Amino acid sequence: MTNRLRTEIQEEEEIEKKLIVEEKPVAEIPDNFLTQFLRNGVITTDDATRALPFILYVAFLGMLYIGNRHLSEKNIRDIDKISKEVKELSWEFKSSKAELAFKSTQSEVAKRADTLGIREPQQPPQKITVEEDVPQ
Repeated sequence: MTNRLRTEIQEEEEIEKKLIVEEKPVAEIPDNFLTQFLRNGVITTDDATRALPFILYVAFLGMLYIGNRHLSEKNIRDIDKISKEVKELSWEFKSSKAELAFKSTQSEVAKRADTLGIREPQQPPQKITVEEDVPQ
């Protein structure tokens, strides 16, 4: 305790008792369609609170459905992107194959060999035969 006179303490207690605590009036619920429906309608507040787990379950299923939809659309976009890449690589493969077939023709090989100083022979190739001595 503090060092105060007993009379001062008693006076403070009396002042505190005299103070009137003002209570705020309870806010009235507005009278609209939803409150009338919950008060007087088919669904009461007890029914609404009992249905809350089901409502949360349905909301969870809705979020799962939305998430699954986003995931599937993302996969479809990825598949389209990859199929376009495959088509592009297929075209590149076909053009490279055609270019290689053109460069491997005899006339193109002869042109390239001529730049290196190698010429095509003018006479046809000759067959070399070796005779073996057969002992008798």
